[in-house]
Amino acid sequence: MSDIPVAARAARIEYAIRDVVVPAIALEQEGHEIIKLNIGDPIAYPGLPTPEHMIHAFQESLARGETGYSPSYGLPALRSAIAKDEGRKGWDCSLDDVYVCHGVTEALQIIFTATLEPGTKVLAPGPHYPPYMAYPQLFGAQTIEYRLDAEDGWRVDFADIEAKMDESVRLLVLINPNNPTGNVADSDDIDQLISIAERWPNCMIIADEIYDELDFSGTQISVASRSNSVPVFTLNGVSKVYYAPGWRIGYMALHDPTNRLGLVKDGIERLLRSRLCASTPAQMGYLAGLEGPRDWMKEYSRKVLSQRDLCLQRISNIDGLEVQSPGGAFYMFVRLTDPTWAKDDKNFVLELLHEEHVLLVHGSGFSEEMGKGHFRLVYLADSDVLNTAFDRIERFLQRTR
Repeated sequence: MSDIPVAARAARIEYAIRDVVVPAIALEQEGHEIIKLNIGDPIAYPGLPTPEHMIHAFQESLARGETGYSPSYGLPALRSAIAKDEGRKGWDCSLDDVYVCHGVTEALQIIFTATLEPGTKVLAPGPHYPPYMAYPQLFGAQTIEYRLDAEDGWRVDFADIEAKMDESVRLLVLINPNNPTGNVADSDDIDQLISIAERWPNCMIIADEIYDELDFSGTQISVASRSNSVPVFTLNGVSKVYYAPGWRIGYMALHDPTNRLGLVKDGIERLLRSRLCASTPAQMGYLAGLEGPRDWMKEYSRKVLSQRDLCLQRISNIDGLEVQSPGGAFYMFVRLTDPTWAKDDKNFVLELLHEEHVLLVHGSGFSEEMGKGHFRLVYLADSDVLNTAFDRIERFLQRTR
């Protein structure tokens, strides 16, 4: 008997960050130890644990028996704390503007479900975080990539956005700081983005700001705080800045400066009610993070910045690699200049994995067109591990040259 057919929409889904884990697991089962610099999970690397006061709040919630359903839009106390935190970033956010989700990924799915139909488009940066390409197709929509300039620190190419805008574009995406490049858009960039979007009445902006506190440039700013004309979906959560990705708590905060999101908001609320709620104890842990001390963030950021600088120094001395210094997040998007691999980034990643047991992510997994010839590296590992990884990468490049 032949296999039962799979839906085409599922068969087309790719997620490069986790897809490369499959061969790595096979090597581990053979007894090899893999240096994993592929996944943006800060808990996977020593020295950056979830803060104790947040863990205690999670545990205390469990001990109080708070293991039932919570409100579909999120615990009121948490929504209020998020609204206050967004207000600190410069815009008038209320509890009713905030919706708590199973991470930013679920927030994206809900936004796409509520706003996209066959024939509509999403404009997302290239390279980009894979779900921006994968999910819109589930609703008959299409993701169009706009260019980030690899020669200018991966800055947004506004001329390319203007050339690709039309009446079918519903969502214009800014990931800031960017994953995978680490670029940080400043206030002038954001104002220019808003000025483009406001010419198209049905266009809304998704501002993915999950890395906002990991800004080493000093220029990161809330998109919602700059918009007086265009609706903005601000996305954030506990995963990256609060070092608790496994809790799966994120949020969307809706900024509606011209009061045009009534129907969209109703659709979002219907979807949220239909999927019940996010984890109750995990929401309490996030609440403790928002309301508790934040001095620990400076120490964590210093460690991340130090490891970034180590990587920049090592890459500058390896023939066959070059990189633009990232201004935020904890990724580097490294260009392969070695002629053996410059046009074959996926095989570079796979061969490096099999021969030197270092796991990266191929740049073409973030954009076939705009990411090719690169790889993404997560620089959260300890210095000794990073140095060992670069020793192996350099050895591999020398051997295969």
